[in-house]
Amino acid sequence: QVQLVESGGGLVQPGGSLRLSCAASDITFSRYGVAWFRQAPGKERSLVAVISWSGGNIFYADSERGRFTISRDNARDTAYLQMNSLKPEDTAVYYCAAGRLPDFTMETIYNQFRYTYWGQGTQVTVSS
Repeated sequence: QVQLVESGGGLVQPGGSLRLSCAASDITFSRYGVAWFRQAPGKERSLVAVISWSGGNIFYADSERGRFTISRDNARDTAYLQMNSLKPEDTAVYYCAAGRLPDFTMETIYNQFRYTYWGQGTQVTVSS
């Protein structure tokens, strides 16, 4: 059974950093694009960042660009989201998702139905 398991969330002060991990099992991880989404209370789930299967293409949503870094290690079947300079508005449940993305257009990477597998989410709280 395919599983994506996120870890690394927690409580951090504004300006702090966290590194989220997404470990995959029972999946040919290197064939899948991986995205991080987040959902804050009362808001819709939104794209944070996405990385192609090879790591050659990366996209960040505007509010995360420059602060967050997405990466992957296909040898470890794991993707990461390094989050720096965290703000209270970054508070949300963060989900990783994997999909066989046919291309790296905005239409594709923003389409949540393109992602076949989803993790259970990890809570990130930014507060003093």
